[in-house]
Amino acid sequence: METVPTSTATNTPSRYENQKRRDWNTFCQYLTNHRPPLSVAACSGAHVLEFLHYLDQFGKTKVHSPTCPFFGLPNPPAPCPCPLRQAWGSLDALIGRLRAAFEENGGRPETNPFGARAVRLYLHDVRDFQAKARGVSYEKKRKRPKQNIAASPNATATAT
Repeated sequence: METVPTSTATNTPSRYENQKRRDWNTFCQYLTNHRPPLSVAACSGAHVLEFLHYLDQFGKTKVHSPTCPFFGLPNPPAPCPCPLRQAWGSLDALIGRLRAAFEENGGRPETNPFGARAVRLYLHDVRDFQAKARGVSYEKKRKRPKQNIAASPNATATAT
């Protein structure tokens, strides 16, 4: 249950599958280097949160602290010492890929640490904090009903 098998040359994996395999191998390497080393089976939501915090050091998204004068400004006018972190969207996508990889590698859905409540709450908090720090809201976009213009012969007549 440690690595994702690679496919043959005739069946080239998709970009998503390649990324999922790389993410899974990175997580397994993180567990191997953990003190004490952990197996995937012994991993919990708390270990997933440690991994996400560890990844923050490689982030490229400026997240202003509440004491920063640019907190809440989408386009700050000058540099500041606030840390770079992983963007919420990147973390959310990563957790989705790792959640799928866990089950593909023999893990049971009910014991999946990537679906733990603590992980979901953490992602929610990161999303909200990053939105406030940048002055951007993550409102869910409403889906507009599709209008079939070709099916309506009077579409151009009613539009004018």
